[in-house]
Amino acid sequence: MTPLLSIVVHMTLLTFLAIMLGAFLRNREWTPEGLKAGLSNRDDLPEATPLGGRAERAARNTIEALILFVPLALTAQAAGSAEAVLGGATIFFWARVAYLPIYLVGIPYLRSLVWGVGVAGLVMMVLPLLSQL
Repeated sequence: MTPLLSIVVHMTLLTFLAIMLGAFLRNREWTPEGLKAGLSNRDDLPEATPLGGRAERAARNTIEALILFVPLALTAQAAGSAEAVLGGATIFFWARVAYLPIYLVGIPYLRSLVWGVGVAGLVMMVLPLLSQL
């Protein structure tokens, strides 16, 4: 497996972790009521705690980031440009790793800065691809 495809796999695992953590914290699944809510259809969920709400939003944001990242990575791999985008992909991935705990803790300006670093990684990925058009 190439390094770029390895990052795709790791980003997918990070996204799964964010989704599961978001549901766990949002529903308070360590309590009997939260576990019941988590196993239900989720029609009548109680209001999320601040941490639960941040976890849920962080999970959604991670899904959105994955949607942008994967097509760029797979296009680069298919076009033979994996080496050219690997630096941006690496920056993007590690920014996303940092983003989750920063968002969960609730550090607003740092969260936005780290998000911006991830976007910069995406830009570093797309520029070599655009030059091939």
